[in-house]
Amino acid sequence: MCLAVPMKLIEITPDGGHGVADLDGARYDVNLDLIEAPQIGDFVIVHAGFAIERLDAEEADARLELFDQLAATYREQKG
Repeated sequence: MCLAVPMKLIEITPDGGHGVADLDGARYDVNLDLIEAPQIGDFVIVHAGFAIERLDAEEADARLELFDQLAATYREQKG
């Protein structure tokens, strides 16, 4: 199973085709070819190394909160 995760774009290569996205201090190389006019500071959904959707900060926070809730539920079930 693969999950698409919201990340903040913190670097963009000069050609605009690749960048670096941040998730809680972890940095990931991402392909930006599927996002129109990416900008540093954008929140993007990253799936399999590709930024596939742009989000506003509020939506990114809401989705990350859902991941936190899922992780907490998993930890509770594992005991």
